[in-house]
Amino acid sequence: MVELFLRFERLTTRIALLAAIAMLIISVTLGFYQVVTRFVLDAPSTWSEVISRSAMIWCVFLGAAAGFRGGFMMSVEVIYKLLPTRRLIWLEAFVALCCLIVFLVLVQYGTSMTLRVRTQMLSGLEVSIAWAYAAMPVGAGFALIAVLARLLAQVTGRETIGPEESETPKVAAPTPDTHSRSVHQASAPESNTPESSATQSSASRDGATAQTTHPQDEVRP
Repeated sequence: MVELFLRFERLTTRIALLAAIAMLIISVTLGFYQVVTRFVLDAPSTWSEVISRSAMIWCVFLGAAAGFRGGFMMSVEVIYKLLPTRRLIWLEAFVALCCLIVFLVLVQYGTSMTLRVRTQMLSGLEVSIAWAYAAMPVGAGFALIAVLARLLAQVTGRETIGPEESETPKVAAPTPDTHSRSVHQASAPESNTPESSATQSSASRDGATAQTTHPQDEVRP
């Protein structure tokens, strides 16, 4: 049953994400068209701005489902670090409960508001403004399913609990110069062997004997 619900959620979230991408493309394209017609052609369009704004509203509400499902919303990571691992699921359940309450409110009041304004028309278009208000209940419904699926996946152990751990700083790999210096330092003590010490001592004695020659040895009768 859980696996079936998760498959259904993956389908709905994918549909919502693709629709959000399409709405974003429409909004950006019509915004560019509005700028061209206003400042280049000096004949501003009367319908592109309204559709661009409505498409952006749909993009935000539809994209919320993918954001909640992937856990990309803002979170206080210090709370996850302070709580024991066994109690993190209760924190996730509390967060999911708060999200579900908000989405249920959006679905209920968004639906009633959409029905209330269905007789009004968008400026410059003969289209009901209810199509723009419908983004609230529709997007909240997709997000509601995504939050439930995320909580079920965490409870059943299919996904990890909490945000991902922050990346630890990586140690830079040693360069060839650093490696050669370390090898030289490691091999330096090996030259301090008894044979080398005896050789250095005899060489120093010979040098001292050669430098301390008495003057009378150099004078010949």
